[in-house]
Amino acid sequence: MKITAVVGSPRGMRSRTRRLAGFVLAGAKDAGAEVDIIEIADLRITPCTACESCSLDGKCVFADDLSVAYDRMLDADGLVLASPVYVDSVSGQMKIFIDRLADAMHYQAFAGKYGCSVATTGVSGGDAVAGYLNHVLNYFGVTTVGGMSVALDDDAEALDRAEDAARELGRRLVRAIDERPQYPDQEAEMAENREYFAGIVRTNRDWRPDEYERWVRAGWIREE
Repeated sequence: MKITAVVGSPRGMRSRTRRLAGFVLAGAKDAGAEVDIIEIADLRITPCTACESCSLDGKCVFADDLSVAYDRMLDADGLVLASPVYVDSVSGQMKIFIDRLADAMHYQAFAGKYGCSVATTGVSGGDAVAGYLNHVLNYFGVTTVGGMSVALDDDAEALDRAEDAARELGRRLVRAIDERPQYPDQEAEMAENREYFAGIVRTNRDWRPDEYERWVRAGWIREE
């Protein structure tokens, strides 16, 4: 079992968001999982231009580092999204990354995985950002097991106090992958999303027949 965290902080090893995500991964590792961490700031990822080329053949026009991160996420059983709060939202690095994964969202490439989200903030907005990241995971077809945020302000011990809860979140993620629990509210939302995405799959079936057949086999679309 592998758990991969995607960290959207630009601060590298100095990042407190990275440290919080690391606690989650440590809990997952304690529970027996292999762990991986992707730092978006270390990658060259071009902002999406909405050219829709990916819809036709699943390939982006930009030859940058996104494919490396994408393959590592596909290889994982569980995903952790982590971002600092910047102006009441995710960091610019994380937003660019999410936007470039639109094709994975439309075609539900990560469906069947479990995930969670964490955020750090100075004073406010952390719970909202963690909630948004879990919402994004649901868009990807990923079932979420919870999330958390830490308000740092000038409190040097805030992260230390959050360590136990973050490790438990990682262990909870591993248990979910093993036990495959269902969450009716999330299932309903993801099914509604797929009804919309099915229109994209049908429209592009001649260009992407393999993806169309995958959706038919999954029962997400009726063969026409």
